[in-house]
Amino acid sequence: MPAKKSNRRLALGLVGLVAGMFGFGFALVPLYGLICSATGINSVGAGGRHITESEVKSLGVDAQREVRVEFDATLSTGLDWEVRPKVRHLEIHPGKVYEVSYFAHNNSDHEITAQAIPGITPWQATQYFNKIACFCFNQQKLAPGESADLKLRFVLSPDLPRKYHTVTLSYTFMNVDRTGLRHAVSSR
Repeated sequence: MPAKKSNRRLALGLVGLVAGMFGFGFALVPLYGLICSATGINSVGAGGRHITESEVKSLGVDAQREVRVEFDATLSTGLDWEVRPKVRHLEIHPGKVYEVSYFAHNNSDHEITAQAIPGITPWQATQYFNKIACFCFNQQKLAPGESADLKLRFVLSPDLPRKYHTVTLSYTFMNVDRTGLRHAVSSR
């Protein structure tokens, strides 16, 4: 009898441990978002903040200063797209609005919906990089063989500390269709 009781206690403990780990896994997603928004580190989904045209006017342009803004794009595994910035870098004046485009092409034989996840380096510049309009605000759907120009309008705040001379905006494009992704990976 004592062995049965011991086995039962062990089984209940293991079930409790699995349930706790499962709950902890779900809690990590909002916890990660909270930590990232509080610290500005790896601000997934943010990559700078959204700003309105009227807010831009209050910034003022620093015509005496130039900052190099570099643009980059990467694709997650299984996304059969070609994506590249049409301009690799700009020399900009903080406070002035700029517009750039990314070229995207679906190389596959089926429709794919993707989401661009922005990242800014150095991460300390994230709070100074403001997007007025960005393709990253919405998912992008491309038919087989379809191409698109993805627009980005942004302004870099004049409050960016002077020690930063270069800011890189990088997008990672991810396939939002998990079933299509599993099919693409398994067919390799």
